[in-house]
Amino acid sequence: MTKISKDKPDGAKERSTSLPELAGAAPSNVDQTETEDPMAGLQADLDRFRDLALRSQADFENYKKRCAREKEEAIKYANSSLLERLVAIVDNFELGLSAARGEGEDSPIYSGMRLVLKQLNDFLAENGLQPIDAVSQKFDPNLHEAIAHEPSEEFPEGTVIRQMRRGYKFKDRLLRPSSVVVSSGPAK
Repeated sequence: MTKISKDKPDGAKERSTSLPELAGAAPSNVDQTETEDPMAGLQADLDRFRDLALRSQADFENYKKRCAREKEEAIKYANSSLLERLVAIVDNFELGLSAARGEGEDSPIYSGMRLVLKQLNDFLAENGLQPIDAVSQKFDPNLHEAIAHEPSEEFPEGTVIRQMRRGYKFKDRLLRPSSVVVSSGPAK
């Protein structure tokens, strides 16, 4: 423990005061402070600061890894909003294609639209977009959005009867759920 001595201006006795005493703590035993090893206190401080430095370094490494991971994800999914808007255009194009089918499947308009739709779907697949096949599948709330229940003799309860709007996954994330009609089992 560090000692501070005070000289009295009037020639009074010099008294040695420890830091805890100056801070208002009770006076410590003089024998105890003389036998304490100052190196032990310094070593304890050194160990504490070394531990603090190691923890700070580990926290900083974790921070760098988290930032790198977040940056990688941001790059990986950067096109998701563009593809989501493009999917809506593909939906409308498919509606136009089904209307052109009414004129006949040998129609040049229908054939041309079918080729353009294939190109669009190939482009979407190249960029990581996969359509979700829902018809005849078990209803999965993580992939499907049920918009109606209908009785069905053909499909068991909880199975998708038809798909009203196709859903898509972008890489490993759901971009848009499929809007489906689910079987409620045989009519009663």
